[in-house]
Amino acid sequence: MTSAATTIRVFETVSILCHGKAHRLRENFLSTSDSARPAPTPSDRPWLDPALAVEKRAELLLQAMTLDEKIAQLGSRWAGNDMADHELPADETINVAPMEDVFAAGGSLSLEEASRHGLGHLTRVWGSVPQSVEHGVTELIRQHKVVLEGSRLGVPALVHEECLTGFTTYGATVYPASIAWGATFDPELVERMAAAIGRDMAAVGVHQGLSPVLDVVRDYRWGRVEETIGEDPYLVAILGSAYVRGLQSAGVLATLKHFAGYSASRAGRNHGPVSMGRRELLDFILPTFETAIATADAGSVMSSYSDIDGLPASADPWLFTEVLRDDWGFGGTVVSDYWAVPFLSSMHRVAVDNADAGVVALTAGTDVELPDTIGFADLADKVKAGEVSEDLVDRAARRLLLQKVKLGLLDPDWTPQGSVRDDGVDLDSAENREIAQQLAERSVILLDAGSALPLNRDLRKIAVVGPSADDPRTLMGCYAFPNHVLPRYPDRGLGVGVISPLDALRHEIDGVELVHVKGCEVTGEDRSGFEAAVTAARDAELCIAYVGDLSGLFGHGTSGEGCDAEDLRLPGVQGELLSALLDTGTPVVVVVVSGRPYALGDIADRVAGLVQAFLPGQKGAAAIAGVLSGRIVPSGKLPVQIPRHVGGQPGTYLQPALGSVESAGISGLEARPLFPFGYGASYTSFEVGDLRLSATEIRNDGEFTATVRVRNTGERAGDEVVQLYLHDVVARIARPLKLLTGFARVSLEPGAAVDVTFRVHADRTAYTGPDLLRIVEPGDVDVMIGTSSQDLPCRALVRVTGDVRVVGHDRRLTTPVEVTPVVAEEAGGG
Repeated sequence: MTSAATTIRVFETVSILCHGKAHRLRENFLSTSDSARPAPTPSDRPWLDPALAVEKRAELLLQAMTLDEKIAQLGSRWAGNDMADHELPADETINVAPMEDVFAAGGSLSLEEASRHGLGHLTRVWGSVPQSVEHGVTELIRQHKVVLEGSRLGVPALVHEECLTGFTTYGATVYPASIAWGATFDPELVERMAAAIGRDMAAVGVHQGLSPVLDVVRDYRWGRVEETIGEDPYLVAILGSAYVRGLQSAGVLATLKHFAGYSASRAGRNHGPVSMGRRELLDFILPTFETAIATADAGSVMSSYSDIDGLPASADPWLFTEVLRDDWGFGGTVVSDYWAVPFLSSMHRVAVDNADAGVVALTAGTDVELPDTIGFADLADKVKAGEVSEDLVDRAARRLLLQKVKLGLLDPDWTPQGSVRDDGVDLDSAENREIAQQLAERSVILLDAGSALPLNRDLRKIAVVGPSADDPRTLMGCYAFPNHVLPRYPDRGLGVGVISPLDALRHEIDGVELVHVKGCEVTGEDRSGFEAAVTAARDAELCIAYVGDLSGLFGHGTSGEGCDAEDLRLPGVQGELLSALLDTGTPVVVVVVSGRPYALGDIADRVAGLVQAFLPGQKGAAAIAGVLSGRIVPSGKLPVQIPRHVGGQPGTYLQPALGSVESAGISGLEARPLFPFGYGASYTSFEVGDLRLSATEIRNDGEFTATVRVRNTGERAGDEVVQLYLHDVVARIARPLKLLTGFARVSLEPGAAVDVTFRVHADRTAYTGPDLLRIVEPGDVDVMIGTSSQDLPCRALVRVTGDVRVVGHDRRLTTPVEVTPVVAEEAGGG
């Protein structure tokens, strides 16, 4: 989603009013009742009758609307969105994006003008400027009243916000970034997080959240890798679906984005074209969205900016109508990514102008244009001219009205002030912080304990070096409010309590002198701090170097939207700093705090310990410190690989034999990663063995179970992630050598064991064949179980029999798993 720091001068004034003035202002809004107009009743507005079926209510309202009123439901308004800060020099202005060419049409309208016939969505009332909860409630009620009082039918607008690392608003808990969720391999915890986010959003009147990102990583250079859950479709599907269930359990619609192919842009460049055939799209990109719709009933889908093989997603009726609606039965709304509709004209050049772009997008299947009505603004003229059917307007409006009915916006007792809680909402509650802490702790990945981890308690002096050591912002993603909006407001702090890795380390270890020297910035060529850093390292018994990213937007960071990388070397001169520290002879532990994997092959053999933390959020510093000290037994697993070399592309593990490690020698480029997908070390040890199959032969519509015993063979309690991979030994097209098909996170005390059983249906072997039909075909399937994509000690063959079978959306999309404790006398066997 291309949304970010925004401001309006009048609203800024409101947001810094003293408490007394703000309270009086809010009371004025609350006391301004709707008594100026007769209260509508079900008798004159039957769609308000909750006794009627929701479909009937939506249809009755649609029939009562004029063409202009129906079209108004397809639009939105980002009130107060001023993209440029005219009081700052141009080179210091932090904008959403260099997209000013599309703003004038819709962004110049007042909310009153934009909603004179009604309005579909209110855009980011909470997420655009730093404000207290009280101020936000006041502004939300004001905007609702403008929409209700300025239009004939008084249909409330739906309110949407960002929620990728938590509710993107001032003072709300900042959870780990999505790539860190992937590192947990813990769908239950992700669901808990999303439910907490949803409760906070619902409490302040938000109806729809623009998350999760279900794009599958295809190129680590892409800036938005941090927003994804990982490089494996099944991992992304399972954790993304868990997020959807959690958010929607609180009554907030989840929005799957970006549909589809956005993450596969050429050279990892944001908004770049996608060179991808339909088969790859069907097998690796679309299943994440399909699973979230089929298993979690996601309420909304957001379009991608990209074109695939020349056809922009927003102009593709195959994608948005045939696949999404006809094949998958999706009944929610398709919303455009911000300005994706006018981009059809200004960027893709497949439409003459914004109005023509609106026709193209509506015809393809876009229902609601965000963040402002631009392309859809002239649809009435297009309908009257016969250039687009009013039936398509009705189709889109019906879908949105149905959602408004289901959300209670058309109930007779709904009011703007009643849509928010008035009991002191805490957006950074103790419960939120506990969930954020658990996620952070389970996401930190020990790549190599080396000779120094966990830290020796006898150490007396440690040098703490690197640009990430003392900057809390480096722990958070680009859609976290402190990095997304607050760079425009440097005097407002971070809005939440976040300690730096350095301070966390001070709290974690007692009696050790910590000498901090930054050494260099995250970006830039300044090496003037090297000498002091090297001196500090030489004078210490151990050096801990925190390196990595600072997330931002469109070049104002090293990771995040529009912050794509030329290659996979650490940003700036951080790699040189590490080399200088390693040359001192002092043992160096390297902690990479980043939004993407970086190539670490040049240092891996020289470090005394190596830790990867993917933007672990508000509680991330303590989680990292706990892993370093040994208080926390690390359990994170890589949702992406760690490459050896800076040019190691393509980097994902989903390669066929040609292009994989099996093709060594046919290219001068090393295909092996430094650390593979699914890998993560621990301070205890686990054994996975005793593979038992319920059958070695199944029919093309049958299933088998695969059971392994997992035992903690170490001296500490810990978690292990057991992973099931499948490989079609001989297929009609080139298939990946292995594909994650199931996983289970298990917690074990020392000496304890569990049996992990995967129930694998033949559907889980399906792929898209030469004729673009998804098939289950007869033949041998490799079954592999272990603790990473390369550590797979349990292997067997299962033969699928029968004819080639075509499968569709009703196929099995998931692999159920059961974990059974093993009694003590059994645990010693196996």
